[in-house]
Amino acid sequence: MLSREDFVFTIGYDGSAAVIDRQAKKKYGRFSTQQLAEKGLFRAAYSSALYSKNQEELKFVAEAFKRLGGNSTVGSPEVDLLALNKLFGVHLVEVKRSIYL
Repeated sequence: MLSREDFVFTIGYDGSAAVIDRQAKKKYGRFSTQQLAEKGLFRAAYSSALYSKNQEELKFVAEAFKRLGGNSTVGSPEVDLLALNKLFGVHLVEVKRSIYL
């Protein structure tokens, strides 16, 4: 499985390899889920919350996105996860290696 930082800054996949944004990881890799959301890095914040499997972090990201992004499709916690999964295209997957760009 990928480390948290690698998962948060994965920008895509090439077969069974994760493609990771090296510069973003270097700059923001140590940020918490809340710090990422406050910086407006909602995809990274959502990935971080999803990786941690912490419901409070997921709720925080959904509320921050709704508040700052004005997205009306995000509502109840159950809908939030479905809507944010679709919006950001983020899912936990097993990968065998990483490619850094």
